[in-house]
Amino acid sequence: MGARGGSGVYVGRRAAALVAAVLLALLAALLALAALYGRCRGEEAPPAPPSLPDGAAGGAGVPGGPPGVPSWRRLPRHLLPLHYDLELWPRVRPGQAGPFSFVGQVNITVRCRQDTRAAVLHSAGLRIRGAAVRGPLPEPGDAVWGSLPNPGVVVEVPELQEAAGEVAVLELRGRLQAGRRYVLQLGFQGRLEEDLDGLFLTRYTDQGRSSMLIASQLEPTYARTVYPCFDEPAMKATFNIRIIHDPSYVALSNMPAIDTSEMKDENGSLWTVTTFKTSLKMSTYITAFVICDFDYVTRTERGNEIRIWARKEAIKNGYVDYALNITGPIFSFLEDLLNISYPLPKTDLVALPDFGAGAMENWGLMTFQESSLMYLPSDKFTSRKAMIAIIVSHELGHQWFGNLVTMKWWNDLWLNEGLASYFEYLGATFVEPRLSLDKIFYDHVVQPVLREDNEVGVRSLSQNEDKIKGSFSLISLFDSITYNKGASITWMLSGFLTEKLFIKALNLYLKEFSFSNANQDDLWTHIQMVVDAQDEVHLPASVKKIMDSWTCQNGFPVLTLNITTGTISQEQFLNKKNENTSTDSYNNTWIVPISWMRNGSSQPLIWLDKSSKFFPEMQVSESEYDWILLNVNLSGYYRVNYDQLNLKRLVHLLENDPKAIPAVSRFQLLDDVFALTQFGYIQIETALELTKYLAREDELFIWNVVLLNLVPENLESTLKNYEVYPLLKKYLLKRMLPIYHYYAGFIRQNVDALEHDYFAKVYLEKLFATACWLGLQDCLDLSYELYTKWMDNPQYKIPFLIRRTVSCYGVALGSDKEWNFAWEMYNHTDSTKEDKDILLSAMSCAKESWLLHRYLQYGLSDTLFSSNCTSIIISYVVTKDIGHRIAWDFVTENWPLLNESCRFSIILHWKKMRE
Repeated sequence: MGARGGSGVYVGRRAAALVAAVLLALLAALLALAALYGRCRGEEAPPAPPSLPDGAAGGAGVPGGPPGVPSWRRLPRHLLPLHYDLELWPRVRPGQAGPFSFVGQVNITVRCRQDTRAAVLHSAGLRIRGAAVRGPLPEPGDAVWGSLPNPGVVVEVPELQEAAGEVAVLELRGRLQAGRRYVLQLGFQGRLEEDLDGLFLTRYTDQGRSSMLIASQLEPTYARTVYPCFDEPAMKATFNIRIIHDPSYVALSNMPAIDTSEMKDENGSLWTVTTFKTSLKMSTYITAFVICDFDYVTRTERGNEIRIWARKEAIKNGYVDYALNITGPIFSFLEDLLNISYPLPKTDLVALPDFGAGAMENWGLMTFQESSLMYLPSDKFTSRKAMIAIIVSHELGHQWFGNLVTMKWWNDLWLNEGLASYFEYLGATFVEPRLSLDKIFYDHVVQPVLREDNEVGVRSLSQNEDKIKGSFSLISLFDSITYNKGASITWMLSGFLTEKLFIKALNLYLKEFSFSNANQDDLWTHIQMVVDAQDEVHLPASVKKIMDSWTCQNGFPVLTLNITTGTISQEQFLNKKNENTSTDSYNNTWIVPISWMRNGSSQPLIWLDKSSKFFPEMQVSESEYDWILLNVNLSGYYRVNYDQLNLKRLVHLLENDPKAIPAVSRFQLLDDVFALTQFGYIQIETALELTKYLAREDELFIWNVVLLNLVPENLESTLKNYEVYPLLKKYLLKRMLPIYHYYAGFIRQNVDALEHDYFAKVYLEKLFATACWLGLQDCLDLSYELYTKWMDNPQYKIPFLIRRTVSCYGVALGSDKEWNFAWEMYNHTDSTKEDKDILLSAMSCAKESWLLHRYLQYGLSDTLFSSNCTSIIISYVVTKDIGHRIAWDFVTENWPLLNESCRFSIILHWKKMRE
């Protein structure tokens, strides 16, 4: 999208022509183009928010706030932080009842860049006390350097105001002088909540004992809720941190502890004081604090001490050993790849029992939800190991992309998250070489975001800085566009540059902006420098012009190939059934790199840099064996629409030799045709033609995308009511039999052989569930056989890969005996949360109406279920063949008995089913 002018007024050429002379219209157009192609947000960064006036009055401020305070959240740049001395004291003892609070003191050394009589910094929810300003501090070369025991005089702070925008304003009686250093001294106090943001307290059980810990989550703007600070990513500083805590706890922060001592409070009670080494220059949002009673395991990798902290029980049982074993090798892999050493002496990874963020890359003190770090023996047939590798690799990638080099402002968040999401798959497949990088990247990253990035109103990857204001808009940036689209266009960029040039450019970028900040134009500039210094890769335009077409406008293109005329055209991929769409300043064109093959032979990369272009090499002969495939192995972020002639030839090829097309490209072909069908580009018959070959398809991840499109989960309960079901059953079962029998053989004879089959762990359940749903007798027999085996011996474990399907059809094919066994197992004390969820679903599979009626009635009982289970039970029953009407009748009859939360969940679920 194009940038708007600084005044907020945009004049289009057509409108200008009506009100001005042609010359003025042309001038307006040239200015618009300059803003657009100089940078998608303008060539220069937006001007800094207005500094506070030199005097105490004047200036446009926050309504009700002090004069001159800007009404948006960006701080004025008249003071820049250099160093923080921070002391935190959470007043918490083991076993203590709440409410809880923390106190602290922060001394911030700042450089004054413009004369001012006020200091503005962030503070939210804190009670600030004893504010003072000292300075100016002596500088090297000053006549008094080293002569003052307490350098700097006090600048009186007659008033401290908290203004809108989560800022605190220290109004000064004297003037701070440009070029000099000062120290802002602030005491503060805050509430310690259990809300998982800022500095928070969480409770857990370890070795049968109730415990609690304190941790932090400061991204994006929660540092200001813990200590007064300049809480913007570009306002980096160094930190000296000191934590006061109960002696039975250990305190962790970004840097290694260098001293522990004791102190007594006003009541004479003893506390431990842990002091940490001075940090490197970093942003406030990656400062971190943990106070806990955890144990740890450790190893050293190239001088980097790595410790993983977790509940004592988890450490004792070896649950974090896998994470420990891969962390060091991923560190070394990234160091070698990027040719830049990790700059910290230690790395702590902490497994938190309750953590809302999932994982957080704090420099030197990464925090994780327990499930993201712990691998249990019972996880053998889950995808847990791969997920741990991916998540750990993502956070380690941030040590370079986000921590060492940070985006200047949140509008370029993808420079952190998109690049880390790209490198997470490189790191994960390095330590888990059985994972196929291209398959898992397309399946987990590209395909999901292509399905989201096609709606009108979806934002662009990079946006105008002035669009990112409130905390709500910041949090909304942490989405699949930032993570998955950012990773996808990085994958494309690496592909057309070659990995060698791309990594070389990243090395220059990281070295140039280490301990500093960058925007996406800085990245483009350093890539351009590498491109200009070699002769092997030639681009049709500047790196900036190419990449801005992908980051500065929303959506992506669909390319249409005509092999008769040899033309390729592009348009934005939008729903043709909804013509109420708008275009943006790029006129919906991208500069598209096209990898392609002809008759199985890879061809040189070509570029589409306009809406339509003729390529003579794309014209084919009359032979049915002369075919073309674009976007080989999904090297580009777009979809492809082939003409009928090429599609016919691809169908013929797949039926005779499917392996002639790479697996990822087969996946892409099918995903594209189903998406094109859904959005009105082609007919469903065309998509089904491409699926005729599926009896010869042995890749589960390809089968999964077929089943997701032909048998959507929310239609399973209603599809049988239409004429299409018997046709779909006949069509799919015929093609599913080979791959079904292949995996059923392993289930019956040697399920352990599937331990390292990642896609079997992820997608075999869907394949078996569909086979049973379509009535495949062998699937039904196998499910009942395994369920009966479990009933005969409750110690027997149904193969995890298909446990949900087996449990469901075991109940469905039985009577009250099978249902009652599921109920008994649900109430078993050893049942895990996942076990219970599987059984909640299985009990809704009963085919006898009276069992479903009884089950729903059970759901109303507070003694049998917790209140949040009621809506879950209803949502499971409503998706089943006979359960839809039963659930509806039950809800209407018992609506007054359902609590408000349950009603809301039911409404949402019904709405989702109807969409």
